[in-house]
Amino acid sequence: MLGNFTYCNPTKLYFGKDALDGLNEELPKYDKNILLVYGGGSIKENGIYDKVVAILKANGKEIFEDGGVMPNPTVEKLNEGIERAKAAKADLILVVGGGSVCDYAKAVSVSVNCGDDAWEKYFIRFEEPTCDIVPVGCVLTMVGTGSEMNGGAVITNHEQKLKIGHVFGEKVFPKFSIMNPEFTFTIPKYQMVSGIYDIMSHILEQ
Repeated sequence: MLGNFTYCNPTKLYFGKDALDGLNEELPKYDKNILLVYGGGSIKENGIYDKVVAILKANGKEIFEDGGVMPNPTVEKLNEGIERAKAAKADLILVVGGGSVCDYAKAVSVSVNCGDDAWEKYFIRFEEPTCDIVPVGCVLTMVGTGSEMNGGAVITNHEQKLKIGHVFGEKVFPKFSIMNPEFTFTIPKYQMVSGIYDIMSHILEQ
């Protein structure tokens, strides 16, 4: 035996064709204000957005949107997201997208109730959250990084020419993740190939 270890992954996973039904089980656990976070808007073209919104409305949720999250989300977008989450008084941040959108949501979640500059606190000084964390849930549309069930968040600061990842503790892990493999069928081939190489790179890094 090579050694001892303790492992904990608190993210609840819903996997399969009917995984999205898991939202009906999870949403009642949170109050009404939902910040819906997504990327470039492809979910509005492939129908996933409409399915998620229908479930949110059926559960009596108030929906606030934060779209346009780019690959390798920037510190400017992070600051924008923090303000959107504050304005919404978000009780849950619901991600619909891939790894970058999940990363972004976790960075927002630890920053909403934090009085300090998020970039300086978490990505320069590498401090841990000392404020209330807004819970995150994910509806995954692209595989690659494992961000849907870990504490990692990567943010880019173009002005400082820095791209920094902070792996937070288990309190920052998404509370649940919805994984329907059919949702990945709609992405372009180049993104699928990118995801394959992303998976390989992260495995090799470990």
